[in-house]
Amino acid sequence: MCQDNAVLSRRPPEGPLVTSVADTTVTPSLSLAMREGSRAEHEAAENSTFMSELLDGKLNADAYAALLLRLHRVYDALEAAVREQAADPLVAAVHDAALERLAAIEADLTHWAPGTDPAGVDSPAASAYATRLRAAGEWGGLLVAHHYTRYLGDLSGGQVIGRILTRTFDLPEGVGVAFYEFPGIPKPKPYKDAYRARLDDLGLDAAGIEAVVAEVKVAFNLNQALFAELSADIEDYRRLDS
Repeated sequence: MCQDNAVLSRRPPEGPLVTSVADTTVTPSLSLAMREGSRAEHEAAENSTFMSELLDGKLNADAYAALLLRLHRVYDALEAAVREQAADPLVAAVHDAALERLAAIEADLTHWAPGTDPAGVDSPAASAYATRLRAAGEWGGLLVAHHYTRYLGDLSGGQVIGRILTRTFDLPEGVGVAFYEFPGIPKPKPYKDAYRARLDDLGLDAAGIEAVVAEVKVAFNLNQALFAELSADIEDYRRLDS
């Protein structure tokens, strides 16, 4: 029974969450396919107007607070879905409490938006993202796609963002950037290498890999939609001295 369940967990579901899969004779490693197959979507999200101006120091503290409030909704949904599906063999391969960000976001919000209830923030983009994350639980591979997109980004470019925010807003050490700190992961590089190795060991076939890659693209597009929503109010977020 356990072996049968493990096999079933490696099959992408049929339905609207997964695009059609083409036959192929060569199956690339999952981690490579995820990175290369979503490169365009990744770059589009990364180079959004909002993020570009935030990292250039052109936006005020309200801008980052608005982003963090939206991320609270995203990580609340992601981490709940991962806990609910932790017994799935695919999810279990990447699940690690040391990665969880919700508590860190809540700590940071006490600095950036004290007294603000994230649940009361009007954000169709964050709500759509959270809805997709809850739906991703129907097959572990889809949830892995979102897990990879968020957490490996936090361990990579997120480290740079934390330093930029500290410099831009002249933050005291350890204040307002807990989101980018991983006390349980002192060395991100070997951790990311081991994470990718676990992805490659999942044993997905070509159809499963393509389904995961398709969902990684969805994840980056959801991030881009979130940034686009924030960009709509960018004039309100620009620093007076920029």
